[in-house]
Amino acid sequence: MDLNNSTRSVFRYFSEFVNLPRHILFAAFAISAAASFLLFGYEFIRAVSESLFIAAYTAENLPRVMAAVLPGLLLLLYIYGRLLSWLGATRTLAITSVLSGVLILGTYIALLNGIDFAAAIIYVFREAYIVIVLEQFWSFVNSTLTTKQAKTINGPFCAIASVGSVVGGLLVNRWAETLGSETLLLFTTASLIPAAIFGVIAYNLAGEPKPAVAEEGGRRGHLGVKTLFSSRYLVFIGLLILSTQVISTVLVIRFDGLVEKEILNTDTMTAYFGKFYAGLAAIAAVLQLIVVPIALRFVSIRIIHIGIPIVHLVNGLILTLTPSLRAGSRAFLMFKALDYSLFRAGKELFYMPLSYDERYRAKQIIDSFLYRSGKSGSASVIALIGVVVKTIPGAVYSIAAMVASCVWSGLVLNLTSQYQKIEKTDKNVDNNTDIV
Repeated sequence: MDLNNSTRSVFRYFSEFVNLPRHILFAAFAISAAASFLLFGYEFIRAVSESLFIAAYTAENLPRVMAAVLPGLLLLLYIYGRLLSWLGATRTLAITSVLSGVLILGTYIALLNGIDFAAAIIYVFREAYIVIVLEQFWSFVNSTLTTKQAKTINGPFCAIASVGSVVGGLLVNRWAETLGSETLLLFTTASLIPAAIFGVIAYNLAGEPKPAVAEEGGRRGHLGVKTLFSSRYLVFIGLLILSTQVISTVLVIRFDGLVEKEILNTDTMTAYFGKFYAGLAAIAAVLQLIVVPIALRFVSIRIIHIGIPIVHLVNGLILTLTPSLRAGSRAFLMFKALDYSLFRAGKELFYMPLSYDERYRAKQIIDSFLYRSGKSGSASVIALIGVVVKTIPGAVYSIAAMVASCVWSGLVLNLTSQYQKIEKTDKNVDNNTDIV
């Protein structure tokens, strides 16, 4: 592509962006602001929960607390499904956001009273609430936009959301040693209030998506399990998510173990995590704002999804050959940065032609339950191995990441083929300019 063509393409992109229907554009900004506040608060609880748990139970026991995520998440997803059937998408988003803040506040009080087990509770809950609330934002986006609009908006949407992550991470780094780790949980609690408000505003601007008659009131199941397993396409998305989370799990355990060896003070560790995640969010924001819009418009979705696991395969090899905190942080950072940007934006396109229950229920099973199941399940396996062999060599984690990357590549070859067939048989999705 020559310079003139590139200039025209960029101009065309911005023209399409500003020419979006006003209610869609404003709703997109509102839901982006909601996600930004949510992720701002998440940076505090993420750094705090890791350092507090490691201080109380050591990094060696991380696989055990990760294994406990699954039953807690399943319970919360059932509550979410019931609320969705009873109250609809808008009220469910508001209620799940506010109740999350209340529970986090409760764990803060428990920690102040010397209850160490609260560190395990907050670790488990942080893994659950963030995916349940965040996936509701994406369900709204996937229900409101056409595929063409999504390719224009998804990148900037992610970038605005990442501003909250960057600011939150920087503040964690600055305030952790001054205020103390536990106090930072109050920022997470407070952030969920504007997140809920902006989410409701977005729904009011664009309109609440409605289920088909056959889906009303959770007639096909409140959780969405039946909907998931009735579609081979959705099953493959689920398998893809499982494989990605195996990589996430082994890389974060390796990374946390390397941090534990080099940083001994709890608050200093919290500050390091805050700085690390702020840098991660900044890199993800650049990818979201620049790389994602260009890639989604000019690169085949098939090539995008195949290229991502190749990057992780290379980073896993480097970490295996040169084990260090630098290599471990780079491998984990690249995984999360691509996960938050190119992979996320590309993966969300898979859901756009689907029905209400597939977007709001089956999607939660895949992107919340299976997302955490991959992490919890692989952590459980690691915990069991740890019981037998006592100490697992660090190289095992990076090699496992390489193997999972190869599995990921095979899955996306099949999944993108299915997606391309759906695109060809569902041309009306792109021709619609206003779904609501």
